[in-house]
Amino acid sequence: MNLLALDTSTEYCSAALLCGEELTHRETHAVQRHSELILPMIEELLAASGFALGQLDGIAFGAGPGSFTGIRIACGVAQGLAFGAGLPVVPVGTLAALAQEAGADKVIACLDARMGEIYHAAYRRSGGRWAEIAAPGVGPAASAPVVEGGGWFGCGSGFAVYAEALAQRYGGQLDGVAANLHPHARSIARLAMPVLEMGGGLPAEMAAPIYLRDKVALKMHEQR
Repeated sequence: MNLLALDTSTEYCSAALLCGEELTHRETHAVQRHSELILPMIEELLAASGFALGQLDGIAFGAGPGSFTGIRIACGVAQGLAFGAGLPVVPVGTLAALAQEAGADKVIACLDARMGEIYHAAYRRSGGRWAEIAAPGVGPAASAPVVEGGGWFGCGSGFAVYAEALAQRYGGQLDGVAANLHPHARSIARLAMPVLEMGGGLPAEMAAPIYLRDKVALKMHEQR
């Protein structure tokens, strides 16, 4: 099967094309230029592969949590492309994609959510499949998931912004931390392919972001 994946949930913008086992991808540090960069990136991938959009079997996207604007861009682009080509969509959680990027089997994924909070979740991989140990949530660093035992790997921007608080929370449970990791389309493609192969894709009109919270910024009195 052939699958296009994209992610615009952080300051990075990425796209990937997974054709069977062959994976190609593009990435750039977009800051706030995702909407102008993602379509040319997809066009470049398709042109290099020799595929037309209609020859694909589905489109996956980073559904969130993450930047409110970013996940809406990914959802909208995936929805528009899928609707026009008559393809199913596969929403993939960005924290799960972050765990996939880590290259470890026990992962605590934390993304900076601004406003003094993090998006967080914990995953364990066994037999090539991920199990959700702690569901995605949002809150202060002190609300990061409680996990059992050691051998965990921490990743994501939450570990950069709240390094001290998360180090205190997990003590010796962490074998390592990669605060520079972020969700990437290549991991979204890998996670989405089994879903697509089992017929789990959704109609384009059912594509939706995962926000986790409904507040974008602090009010003036809250900032003070």
